[in-house]
Parts: sequence; C-alpha cells; structure tokens
Amino acid sequence: MRVGFIGLGRMGQGMARNLLRSGVQLVVFDTNARAAERLVDDGAEWAPSVRELARRCGVIFTSLPGPVQVEAVVLGREGVLSSMSPGLALFDLSTSSLALAHRIHGAFAEKGASMLDAPVSGGPAGAESGRLVLWVGGDRDVYDRHLSLLQAIGEAPRHVGPIGAGTVTKLVHNLSGYMIMLSLAEAFSLGVKAGVEPLELWTALRLGVVGKRSPLDLLTQQFLPGRYEPASFALELAHKDVALATSMARELGIPMRLANLTMAEMTEALASGLGEEDSRAFLKLQLERAGVEIAVDPDRIRAAVDGADLT
Repeated sequence: MRVGFIGLGRMGQGMARNLLRSGVQLVVFDTNARAAERLVDDGAEWAPSVRELARRCGVIFTSLPGPVQVEAVVLGREGVLSSMSPGLALFDLSTSSLALAHRIHGAFAEKGASMLDAPVSGGPAGAESGRLVLWVGGDRDVYDRHLSLLQAIGEAPRHVGPIGAGTVTKLVHNLSGYMIMLSLAEAFSLGVKAGVEPLELWTALRLGVVGKRSPLDLLTQQFLPGRYEPASFALELAHKDVALATSMARELGIPMRLANLTMAEMTEALASGLGEEDSRAFLKLQLERAGVEIAVDPDRIRAAVDGADLT
C-alpha cells in the first residue's frame, strides 16, 4: 500500500522523511515541486497533482498552513475527495478548524472513506527528530489500524476521542500556552517595575509552588475532581494576596488586565459565599457560565498522573 503525503513545508518535510525511513512506499506532493527533491532522491515517488496522489494511495497525510489550504486540498474540485477510492484513510496533521474537520469527515463517510484530525505538537525540530505528539480524533479502529504509521511520524500518538477531538485538544493546548505566557509577562512587569531584577525574579519564582509544578499539575487536586472542600488554602486568603498585588500595581501605575480580571472573579466568588472553600473555588464561576461540569474520578486522575494509559 502506498502512503501519500501532501504539504512539504517546515513541518511536513520532517514528518514525510520519517515515514520514508520507516520503509513505506511514499508518494509526495507540494505546490512547490522543489520541496520534494530530497525526498524523491531518497526513494519517494512524486505525484504531479493532488488527484494523482489520491488515486495511488490508500492512506494520505496532509500538513498544511490552515483551514483554507486544507479545504482546497481535500474538498476542492481537484482535491482528494474527487479522486479517492473507498477505504482510504486521511490523517490531517494541520492545525485547522473544528467545523472543517466535521465537514470533511462527513463527506468522506458518504464515500466509504475515513478522515481523522491529527494535529501535532513539537515544532520543526520535533518533526525532523520524530519527537512529536499527535492528538488524533476519529474512528478508533482506523487509528489502531494505522498506528505504526503514526508512530513513524511522532513518538507519542494519542487517540483523544471522536472526530474533532484532536483539533480541540491542539487549539486548547496552544491557547493555554499563550494565555499563560501573557499572565507571566503581566506578573513580571509588576515585579521588575517594583525593583526586582528579571533573572533573579525568574530564579526565585522557580522555588515556589508555581515554579515547581506545571500549571496543569495544579489542576489535579481541586479543579479536575471538582472538590473545593476542605480547603488547602482558603479563597478569602488568596483574595487578600491578589488584592495586595493589584494594589501595588496601581501604586506603580502598571496596567494589569488579567490580574484585575482575576481579582474581579475572586471578589464575585467571595460574594457568592465561597470564601472558606479552596482558593481555586473561584474557577467554578467560569464553568458555570460555560454550562460545563468537571468532576473527574480521583482514581482516574491518579492513574493519569502516574502515566497509565486510560484509553
């Protein structure tokens, strides 16, 4: 069976090369034919078009800049859908949109084919070395059947749920990272303006709870199980600390948008009678606004922290 790869940019180049190294018959296409030269020299087949690649292959990987390109390559008049055979499996490695993943999945299902969204994390260096995470959403049987191909691309493929779950996971991952970085930039602006040298501040913060544990780890004791009593540290005390920090920021004339929002959330939680619950109890306000309930069994949390496969 031939495996196709469409999109040989900074990410696609390394992933396609690792597939080729795994011994598969690889067929490649990119709008820039020169991007495929080294792969072809090493044994890959060149396809002159997306349609031709789709005719030759039983499995296709796409690695494209975004939803516009994914839609054109997969659903366009000259795209994969127009020429594929029943039974084809498409793994979209791009960071794309949830709505488009559902559209492609539905169009493929009508023709007896499968589409799984499988965005990756690890950057170009990870793509070259194979040290990528793949978050895959879609049919579990198709995932299991092609697991060896996914493992050739990245060391940590993980099936995270039905179609679209991979895209959701990737977008939540990236959004979380940038939000955390913005909050740290805001906090550091306060610390430096107040007179602490940046590297000394960074080094000192690493000794505290926030520095010793991942922000994700900090969610395991109250937020994920949905249990905020008994309090490890009371919300009313945390509110006092944030009030002192935001007061210092005002004295120094520093805009603190995220800190002020956090303060407002904590104040609202206190007014709701949550002051004696754990300091993280104010997070319940966002869940209530979203209409989401999070209450994970503590045994499952412990197994996940220990690295057990819960799927």
